[in-house]
Amino acid sequence: YSSKGTMMDNRFATALVIACVLSLISTIYMAASIGTDFWYEYHTLSPAENVSEAGRSIWDEFVSEEADEKTYTDALFRCNGTVGLWRRCITIPKNPHWYSPPETDMTTNCISFSLSDQFMEKYIEPGNHNSGTDLNRTYLWRLQFLLPFVSLGLMCFGALIGLCACACRSLYPAIATGVLHFLAGLCTLGLVGCYVAGIELLHKKLPLPDDVRGEFGWSFCLACVSAPLQFMAAALFIWAARTNRKEFTLLKAYRVA
Repeated sequence: YSSKGTMMDNRFATALVIACVLSLISTIYMAASIGTDFWYEYHTLSPAENVSEAGRSIWDEFVSEEADEKTYTDALFRCNGTVGLWRRCITIPKNPHWYSPPETDMTTNCISFSLSDQFMEKYIEPGNHNSGTDLNRTYLWRLQFLLPFVSLGLMCFGALIGLCACACRSLYPAIATGVLHFLAGLCTLGLVGCYVAGIELLHKKLPLPDDVRGEFGWSFCLACVSAPLQFMAAALFIWAARTNRKEFTLLKAYRVA
């Protein structure tokens, strides 16, 4: 029976190691997706000509504190823009005030969304403050900002519980780690859903020009991959803890008998 017990212990240990690796990878992916600016990308067929036609003030309007949603979205359309959870970027000439086509010396410049921008109301007609608040887009935007941090927080808290479980030499607290990872996966899944819905609603209000193509970027894909990894880690943590608990109970009953 001791050899059988050793086999079971090895099986639980393997499951926990795999769960920890999945948890670590998903945390790295989640942190990378939050910190990068390629959640959504706009590809313009002729960005240089767009800059020329729009004049030299695109960057000035883009970085202005008074820039509203329509202003910076139009700039994203025209200048191969990318959008992250924290920043928006456009590609412009290195010397926009001296630019003349067909010059190709371009650079990507970014500006961060302030905390007030993250909680700012979205309007039914972007750029028109008198059109009323678009509650759907407003709350989707706020959730896509908050959910990734909740997800990371849950995973970090789960890791602390896991360390405590190792210190106590008990697998049972791993159930709590699994539950927290499951909740983190739900938050990540909610983040992805909110972002997709927010982009679709924005493009209904501000349709893409004919010469502009939009697509989800690799930062978004990292978040998409992170969610199933969190669910798999949760399943392994809960399985190992519950099964070990059950077999430990059976072993005690057998010894008593």
